[in-house]
Amino acid sequence: MKQKTLKKALVCLVCGGAFTLAALLGAFYHPDQMLSDALYQSPKALDGNIFVVGIDDRAMEDIGPYQTWGRDVMAMAIEALNADPDCRPAVIGIDVLYTGETDPDLDAWLAEAAGACGNVVVASVANFGTELVTEDTGNFYLKDYSVLSYEEPYEALEAVTTQGHINAMYDQDGVLRHSILQIDLPDGRSVPSFAYAIYQKYAAANGLPETLDVPTDQLYRFYVDYSALPGGFYEEISVSDLLAGEFPAELFDNAIVLIGPYAAGLSDYVTTAIDRASLMYGVEYQANVIQQMLHQSFKTEVADGLQAALLFVVATACLWFFLGRKLVWSVLVWAVAAGGSVLACNGLYSAGYVFHPLWLPLTVTVFFVGAVAFNYVQAALEKRKISNTFKRYVAPEIVGELLREGTDSLGLGGKLCDIAVLFVDIRGFTSMSEVLTPQEVVSILNRYLSLTTDCIMKNHGTLDKFVGDCTMAIWNAPIPQDDYVMNACKAALDMVEGSKALSQELLEKFGRTVSFGIGVHCGSAVVGNIGAEMRMDFTAIGDTVNTSSRLESNAPAGKIYISPEVVRRLGSRIRTTSLGGISLKGKAQKMEVFLLEGIEDGAAQKEVLP
Repeated sequence: MKQKTLKKALVCLVCGGAFTLAALLGAFYHPDQMLSDALYQSPKALDGNIFVVGIDDRAMEDIGPYQTWGRDVMAMAIEALNADPDCRPAVIGIDVLYTGETDPDLDAWLAEAAGACGNVVVASVANFGTELVTEDTGNFYLKDYSVLSYEEPYEALEAVTTQGHINAMYDQDGVLRHSILQIDLPDGRSVPSFAYAIYQKYAAANGLPETLDVPTDQLYRFYVDYSALPGGFYEEISVSDLLAGEFPAELFDNAIVLIGPYAAGLSDYVTTAIDRASLMYGVEYQANVIQQMLHQSFKTEVADGLQAALLFVVATACLWFFLGRKLVWSVLVWAVAAGGSVLACNGLYSAGYVFHPLWLPLTVTVFFVGAVAFNYVQAALEKRKISNTFKRYVAPEIVGELLREGTDSLGLGGKLCDIAVLFVDIRGFTSMSEVLTPQEVVSILNRYLSLTTDCIMKNHGTLDKFVGDCTMAIWNAPIPQDDYVMNACKAALDMVEGSKALSQELLEKFGRTVSFGIGVHCGSAVVGNIGAEMRMDFTAIGDTVNTSSRLESNAPAGKIYISPEVVRRLGSRIRTTSLGGISLKGKAQKMEVFLLEGIEDGAAQKEVLP
């Protein structure tokens, strides 16, 4: 038992460790991210103070192809938004890069329009790559995510506006789940993200905290909690509406207005966690990040090491429970562990913590299925082992019925049954054993016991026990049988018939022979597992058993003695001869004993019921 427990513990530890390592190495990455997106990201109620004005298809139809636009278009759009001092946006975010100088007059116009009210934030971008870094010691290494260059607005526009980078760093499956809070430039400057720069300007105008405590990793990335699906911040207002003055100015009062590409041909779109099937324009992504900052709904991504440790402990414990357990309990624990972990992840997300929602459910499910399959195979092997062992004592048909009905059919502790009992003993065996070698004695005994066993099994009996050269068998237990008294009589007749050929063979080989004395009786007896906890036998006890044994003791060689009850039940189906009353050991009165001579041809198929 100790060795079995140690083996089970080793299997659980190895499997738990293997799946934990697989999770850490990213084996579950793609399905885990899909589940996390579905579980964590959903549309929320918007405050209504962030608006997207699109550089859309309608604007390009009214103004012309975007590539032909001068900077005067954006200048006029900014002037239109700031035209009414009583209905002016708190922040205007221009999600367009204006690097380098083009037309001096148009450049100046845009800078003047942007700087007039001091509420404009413009985009910049850093170019990342791998850089060879040399340390003071002379050692060098390749550094990923190094800023190789930085593109910012032309000088006049930079001087009158606030800048924020629009860099995005996708996850390895190409989905945008994180935002970069800031970028440290090689010259020592730190550039906030476009969304953070807009938030800070909005916060300054509305008395909100300008600095946020955002949980980030070493690359200043933080998890984005999306608020709106693609199109959620878009009110169908186009840049062409601003230029034509056809927009409700009061709608943008003290609001955040974002102007950016909103047409498929401009290729400024991303795949986001809130809707992997639909593309979201970059300006909408910025709106979602700003919304998150306004609500300060930041999430802390729990370290993979801690999650792996939790996975190892829980999954290993579940596998330990599943192995060798009944299916109903395993299903219950699996449902609690798998379903409960998903619910727990969802609750923890609401509390501000991001867990891998698939790690534990997937591992526990695999362990559950594997354990159920293992338990089934083990049960099948054990069933086969029991079946093969039990078939040495009981007819195969009875074994099959027992295995179908389960252990309850064994009547643990004993139950009262009506049975037929057969005892058969070898006559002359003791005297023969005195003149033969031990090997010869054992050989003869085994031949006779094999014969009695075959006759019992052939007639669907249960081999109860061997007691020396005596064999005991019962019928109608451990499960009910049809015509069990007749089967017992048939087995007795088969034994007498089979002993003839065997006796002749032994006579020729050893010069001696033996034969059977058989007794058959039927009636009530207690049948079950009887004995002590450390050693028990499946047997029958009671007067029926004793009477059958006494009949066998009185039967001469080659004869079958049966009781009046057997004759009563089988009636004309058998041929018998009454031997009159015989005194049986332990019986106060004589019992009429019958000699069983054979079975009538075409007799009825059922005995008389007791």
